[in-house]
Amino acid sequence: MKTFYIETFGCQMNVHDSEKVSGTLLAQGYSQVETPDGADLVLYNTCSIRDKAEQKVFSRLQQFKRDAGKGKVFGVLGCVAQQEGEKIFDKAPHVSLVAGSASYTRLPEMLVQLEAGGSRVTGLSLDTDETFETPFTRRDNPHRAYITIIEGCDKSCAYCVVPFTRGPERSRTSGSIMEEARRLAEEGFTEIQLLGQNVNSYQDPSPAGWDFATLLRRVAAIRGLRRVRFTTSHPRDFVKDIVDAIEENPVLCNHVHLPVQSGSTRVLERMQRLYTRDEYMRRIEWLKKASRGISITTDIIVGFAGETQRDFEQTLSLLDAVEYDSLFSFKYSRRPNTPALSLDDHVSEEEKGNRLTIVQEKQRSIQIRRNSELIGSVQETMVEGFNKATGQWIGRTSQNRILNFTDSVHPSPNGTAFLGSYVGVRVTRAGPNSLVGERISGV
Repeated sequence: MKTFYIETFGCQMNVHDSEKVSGTLLAQGYSQVETPDGADLVLYNTCSIRDKAEQKVFSRLQQFKRDAGKGKVFGVLGCVAQQEGEKIFDKAPHVSLVAGSASYTRLPEMLVQLEAGGSRVTGLSLDTDETFETPFTRRDNPHRAYITIIEGCDKSCAYCVVPFTRGPERSRTSGSIMEEARRLAEEGFTEIQLLGQNVNSYQDPSPAGWDFATLLRRVAAIRGLRRVRFTTSHPRDFVKDIVDAIEENPVLCNHVHLPVQSGSTRVLERMQRLYTRDEYMRRIEWLKKASRGISITTDIIVGFAGETQRDFEQTLSLLDAVEYDSLFSFKYSRRPNTPALSLDDHVSEEEKGNRLTIVQEKQRSIQIRRNSELIGSVQETMVEGFNKATGQWIGRTSQNRILNFTDSVHPSPNGTAFLGSYVGVRVTRAGPNSLVGERISGV
């Protein structure tokens, strides 16, 4: 039996893409193995959003250069594959397969070409009106499932490679999404996460013509689903009707990830983000006024080309104004094929590092304060795992907070029946990144 190993770098969409690739290979008779050493086919599903992720991929490929010629087939998938194309063969000559996400449906065909004696095969065309769905998907989590509803991006932010690596926005029909969601619910999945580079830019191409808020309401009404999440939202297309939908239906998780990138309108304009600070804060106001208590998270880039100390201070003031529940923060890195390559007035790496540290320290104090406000509250928690070292169960709240808890009824794992269940947990302690609690008896 042929074997494969796949390693994934990047976001939830890459994780779900790897599920599609794995499902396709399993349907072709492959067996998945846990290490590259035991694999006939070694695949790296890559991310090129930041330079560090790209470097990690090529570093990993170098580790297995010694295995060239031993019958193994090496492939690079995803964003780095789309970005670098055939140049990957020059950088890593032992690689024989390079394919972007639009070509995963052709993966069996490409592998047949290699088995027939082809030395190098590529799948790099983005010339498609379809989203990148495959006939088979292997689900890594038995309780939570991803559904891609929109691919690509039309926004062209100055720093971002997504329009080049994923192509323009293409939405799936509402009927195909609902069919997949119903099937997943029937199979026992209780949580679904809707995915897209700009998930709230969704526009149903079928005659039904649903917008994103309508889709949220319809998916949340499917029998058997307990939670519906979505990521990632673009502020330009984030409308109040999305907040209204979350307020109306408790199945829709009260958590919104709304990347801002900078608190300075001047920098946002240079980034080509298509909104001002005031326009972003208007959306934050909608979320803050919601009765359900919606958790808000974001992305921050420090040190973008031309970012002054005043610009950076406006980002810090934004953190104080919003009080995010968590954030992902990064130093700006120049990426190929992006408009920002032509910008000058770059911030030094040392200054970027200093600014990143300041952001992370400020956010840490905000998260400690925000999480501490939840002590004494009872949170519905989905059980995701068990930490043997601490003797605690690992769960996640509707607001996407990690909650580690003890349970007198289930003090330790006994099979897997408890995983995926929903329990009430009283929060007893709080740290910057997670909560600690005790399960309420009988709940």
